[in-house]
Amino acid sequence: MIFKHFFKGIYTIPISIQYLIFTRHSFDYDRTGPQLHRLIITRISRLEHSSLFRSFIFRCTLTKIPETKELLNKTRLPLGILIHPFRDLSNLPVIQCSTIVRCRACRTYINPFVMFVDSKKWKCNLCYRVNELPDEFQYDPVSKTYGDVTRRPEVRSSTIEFIAPSEYMLRPPQPAIYLFLLDVSSIAVQSGYLNTVCDTLLEHLDDLPGDVRTQVGFITFSSTVNFYHMAEGFNQPHEITVLDTDDVFLPCPDNLLVNLKECRELIRDLLTQLPKRFANVHESKSALGSALQAAFKMMSLSGGRVTVFQACLPNWGPGALQSREDPNNRSSKEVNHLGPATDFYKRLALECSGQQIAVDLFLMNSQYSDLATLSGISKFSGGCIHHFPLFNSTKLQQVESFKRCFERYLTRKIGFEAVMRVRCTRGLAIHTFHGNFFVRSTDLLSLPNINPDAGFGMQIVHEESLSDLRSVCFQAALLYTSSKGERRIRVHTLCLPVAVNLTEILHSADVQCMVGLLVKMAVDRSLTASVADARDALINATVDVLCSYKVAQNLPSGLTGQVVAPANLALLPLYISAILKHPAFRVGTSTRLDDRVYAMCEMKTLPLDQLIRYVYPDFYNIDCLFADPSAKVEPARMQLSAEKLDSRSIFLLDCGTQILIFVGTNAQPNVISNLFGVQSVNEIPDLCFTLSSTEKPESEALNAFIASINEEKPFPSSIQIIRDSSSYRSQFTEKLIEDRAENSLSYYEFLQHLRCQVK
Repeated sequence: MIFKHFFKGIYTIPISIQYLIFTRHSFDYDRTGPQLHRLIITRISRLEHSSLFRSFIFRCTLTKIPETKELLNKTRLPLGILIHPFRDLSNLPVIQCSTIVRCRACRTYINPFVMFVDSKKWKCNLCYRVNELPDEFQYDPVSKTYGDVTRRPEVRSSTIEFIAPSEYMLRPPQPAIYLFLLDVSSIAVQSGYLNTVCDTLLEHLDDLPGDVRTQVGFITFSSTVNFYHMAEGFNQPHEITVLDTDDVFLPCPDNLLVNLKECRELIRDLLTQLPKRFANVHESKSALGSALQAAFKMMSLSGGRVTVFQACLPNWGPGALQSREDPNNRSSKEVNHLGPATDFYKRLALECSGQQIAVDLFLMNSQYSDLATLSGISKFSGGCIHHFPLFNSTKLQQVESFKRCFERYLTRKIGFEAVMRVRCTRGLAIHTFHGNFFVRSTDLLSLPNINPDAGFGMQIVHEESLSDLRSVCFQAALLYTSSKGERRIRVHTLCLPVAVNLTEILHSADVQCMVGLLVKMAVDRSLTASVADARDALINATVDVLCSYKVAQNLPSGLTGQVVAPANLALLPLYISAILKHPAFRVGTSTRLDDRVYAMCEMKTLPLDQLIRYVYPDFYNIDCLFADPSAKVEPARMQLSAEKLDSRSIFLLDCGTQILIFVGTNAQPNVISNLFGVQSVNEIPDLCFTLSSTEKPESEALNAFIASINEEKPFPSSIQIIRDSSSYRSQFTEKLIEDRAENSLSYYEFLQHLRCQVK
């Protein structure tokens, strides 16, 4: 089943019905109750459609905040917030005014949850100081009338953006500056990635966010660092090579970063020449550290974005690394080398952050490249990481997936020289931040770049009792420079009630937000302790919550063989079971170290809606689309189990960046013909990555459904079609994570394990 909020993108996945019984206030995992199927659906559907689950931008693990630290400890629930601050929004209110109204004491921005003492004064909802309103605030820019302050956009929308006045600028807004670092070592050249990168850049050069001041530059590197000197009047770009990688320097002071509009033809010429220039170069060395040092020197006066393409282990010059992975230990229960081998990249990232430079990493490796170390350059500079393992330009699906990702990367909006401050009501404090940033102070994050695909998490602690309060508020303010050179402030405010009843708080938990925070904490535990400790912590967190609810309900301690959970937390065991089988945390299954590290990076930075699908993909039987293609039918979501497969049916698995279509051996021939343009299932190729439109009703219905599930994603998913008899069948079935697999429990067995733990 699918329980879908009317705001697209938030789903609740039903726990296996055969393991549940619905009671008045809880789920019992011990019995079966097919006759109660409808009750379970009703219960979860009401919960999912409640106002508590509508926020995509700002969510708290608890929708009712415990009054005291002791009460929170009794619930055993994690308290924290997840935020997607720069999300693409179609109806964002934007205000330009000479005075931005803020609290004089704590600097909170006025918001819908403040209290107006009268038409001239307002009380801050975080520190409770009474502030005066400027006369300008009496004017409503929408109705163009004076008098009613409650009609101002600032107090009608919990998310709002201000065009900042000059007092919010330490320097003139920087231009959009993009510098590309390209690995041209022999492994990189053999992968063919350079052709794809240059072709995509050529196609979208004019789509880069910016204005007439936008600048672009390029550096290539192997055992040397190559700069490209371009200026008006040049017939072609001039390549300048620096041989000394141990002490790299800029070979000329100007025209390494050039104006995009003024030098467009030279840039296009360079992008056309680069793949040919290095096609026959055979250099095994890769001096990434030197290239990054050069990039820092080029951009230190201005700031901007550095985009790195790396295809092998950096093995030359500063920051050189040696392989730490033993391929024979990929299935080991002890996972080593998750931390960096050197602090070179972290130190350089912090220097970059100080100069408003963010470094984004595209890792296109065919062998171990020590992402655990390289990721530091992006983590601490506010950058992002993309990983395309075993990339080769002859693999069409990889090329298509990379192009879609890179196109989104090049054309999405971007904020420069950003900072984000998160404030909360007096009595609460932020304990730990999660994401890619540098913490400048206790509540201030330095973000040289901010992009709409970045998510952040914060753990919250009690500093004092909230007994005098009826509600608490959290406010995130993101100050950034737009690509057009405007200084802007995007403000998000969340208000939640305070509760004193243990059962009430347990029933208020947002399970998806909890999972989002727990996996971030588990990644930290993996790095500071071990993956085994992180796995234990995830299981213990589940057991603790179930035990807490059992105590809150005053259930008999001698009650054995049963696990009872509140309806809103019924999915927690399912999500935790899925996380334990995810490449980030699984053990006993062969997992490349770079793949594991990348999965952990994604856990820390993905926005919540994408993270949930990353952990537990969406699984559909799509036969209903073809029964009556003219009817607008939405397929039902199903459990990720092979018992749901049927040789007569066609299935779709949405993994986020990839969609798998699984075709049963005995699927209807006319449907197969109308969908894929072949006469039988066996005619579908083993490697099939294209879903062409046959202009048949069935084809149009399937393409329309895929378009609908792609609507909320950053970019459309790549598609792979797998027939039941294909040698690639395992690529589909391995994602059916409720089933038993090598060295991992089935979901039912995991529930049995929890039963033994809950006391």
